[in-house]
Amino acid sequence: MSSWYYLISQLPSITLSGDKIQLPITEEYFFDLCSRFLDAKNMKILSSLSLEPPIEQVKTGSAFLDAWYETERALRLSLAKLRALKLKKDVDLPQLPVSPDIVQIARTACGMDSPLAAEQYLNEVRMGALERVAPTDSFSTDAVFLYALKLKLAKRMQSFTEEAGAASYRRIYDQILGESK
Repeated sequence: MSSWYYLISQLPSITLSGDKIQLPITEEYFFDLCSRFLDAKNMKILSSLSLEPPIEQVKTGSAFLDAWYETERALRLSLAKLRALKLKKDVDLPQLPVSPDIVQIARTACGMDSPLAAEQYLNEVRMGALERVAPTDSFSTDAVFLYALKLKLAKRMQSFTEEAGAASYRRIYDQILGESK
């Protein structure tokens, strides 16, 4: 337990407000630091963490991670269903119980005119979801997993800029034009 104090006390806080998001540390440094304090089992869980949950529910061994993945899975499935409906496509997705709040979040995001604004909104929602299911013990494995997910989310949020979006749009547009020739 005392090693958790050393690990967590070395981690700089992550604040995700404003337009310019600065990562306090790199993921590589974070994993290197964790490798000094975590056992092999927890390092394996940490290494497998993703912002994208498995489609089918899989127990991770952490109540915090299971709750996060359940919320994120429901959000992603709701978004997929709404986007498919909007495109008049028939998709075969798992039927999971989804709270009305998650459905409303997905509707709000799908209704936005700007894909960038929708992604920013979804990232803020995700950060709020992480805070809601955050462990109460600040010096636990779940606190380390929370930090890892926040770091991954901050890195993802940092990648969304108007410039990157315009470049992606041009690349897709050029690809479509190239296929039609």
